[in-house]
Amino acid sequence: MNLNLSIGPLIALIAGILILIMPRMLNYIVAIYLIIIGLVGLLGGSFNLR
Repeated sequence: MNLNLSIGPLIALIAGILILIMPRMLNYIVAIYLIIIGLVGLLGGSFNLR
């Protein structure tokens, strides 16, 4: 049995659970997400996560 998970949906799931548990974390989660997306965009986004 092979289990392949993409990193995007996994991060979204974890972020959703954290927001439900602690709604004040929403600002931090969104900020961290935007920073990561911005860095990946600036650096070319040629990361291969497996």
